[in-house]
Amino acid sequence: MKVFVLNSGSSSVKYKLYDMPAETVLASGQVERIGMEDALVTHRVPGREPYQLQQEILDHTTAIQQVLRLLTDQERGTAVLERIDEIGAVGHRVVHGGEAFQESVLVTPEVKATIRELTELAPLHNPHNLSGIEAAEGLLPGVPQVAVFDTAFHARMPQHAYLYALPRLLYERYAVRRYGFHGSSHRYVAERVRTLLGGEGTPKIITCHLGNGASIAAVLGDHSIDTSMGFTPLEGLMMGTRSGDVDAGALLYIMAREELSLAEADAMLNKHSGLLGISGTASDMREIEAGAEQGDEGAALALEMFTYRIRKYIGAYAAALNGVDAIAFTAGIGEHSPRVREMVCAGLTYLGVELDPEANRQAKGEALISTPASRVPVYVIPTDEEVVIARDTVAVVARERAPVAGQG
Repeated sequence: MKVFVLNSGSSSVKYKLYDMPAETVLASGQVERIGMEDALVTHRVPGREPYQLQQEILDHTTAIQQVLRLLTDQERGTAVLERIDEIGAVGHRVVHGGEAFQESVLVTPEVKATIRELTELAPLHNPHNLSGIEAAEGLLPGVPQVAVFDTAFHARMPQHAYLYALPRLLYERYAVRRYGFHGSSHRYVAERVRTLLGGEGTPKIITCHLGNGASIAAVLGDHSIDTSMGFTPLEGLMMGTRSGDVDAGALLYIMAREELSLAEADAMLNKHSGLLGISGTASDMREIEAGAEQGDEGAALALEMFTYRIRKYIGAYAAALNGVDAIAFTAGIGEHSPRVREMVCAGLTYLGVELDPEANRQAKGEALISTPASRVPVYVIPTDEEVVIARDTVAVVARERAPVAGQG
């Protein structure tokens, strides 16, 4: 089955076309600046030079339509399919599934209505995810569409982990609780670590998704029992421009003193805090590390705060899991910053973590970066959220097509 994976954002669409079950990537790319006259399409086929096209693309339907043309365009040399009807299913990333969706599902009118209702919980994501679904439905009529939710991997968290210590009435009325995000990434990484550990039992794994957005998950076997992001992606670790954990009382105090509106407070926490807020210069970890090396005190402080908070969460999740069998780093910073990994692991010797400095510096792709003597193995695992979506899409379609017992 050819599975077309879509990640539709406010002004972009990222895509991958898989040949399943081999998980071979036939093509990938993205459409950027949707809504502009100079939108940019970048199309990649393994073994060929990337193809770029710049033109006016005003909506998601036009964006996906252009991608589908490239997938079959022999003249431009971008084709990987003879006919578009070779696509057997489409898998969509959907950020928020609320309490309604604890696993990936076939898209139906009822599912779309619920995703729309959940817009209140993810106003910056769910509407655009839904736009991608509806665009694909129109362009590929009759092709099964599957929604894969970022929150689903965390859906089995126990109530004592996901509830906030607020009046329970607020949870009952508004479903205010910890949901967690980056679920497909944490799931992929945990599955790879389980395989590397031998694939047996119920290992206790701490996965660290460190990018411009960052979160940590405590994984028991095949599901998350706690995670650092909460009701929104703002909670938890210090991030590129997000504050992470902050005393709500401090926020109320600042709002009163500065006479901030809700919108201004939201912008402060989400867009002007984190690495950027502390360094005063950058939100990109590469720039932060370079600044720290050059003696920039703000950059050095931002780096220390970032890694310190990661260590704190790892310690907390080792306690939540009652031990840890492996730690894994992933995403842009987790995969590419030996210095961050070194600073985090330097404070984990009480767990028996012993980093191999050379293995850490040389790590490319999937790698074990702890020594043979380390009681807890430490891995770098490049994440692959798209393949998780492709796998779930195949599984959901197969499940829906399976004959019902007693029929046939």
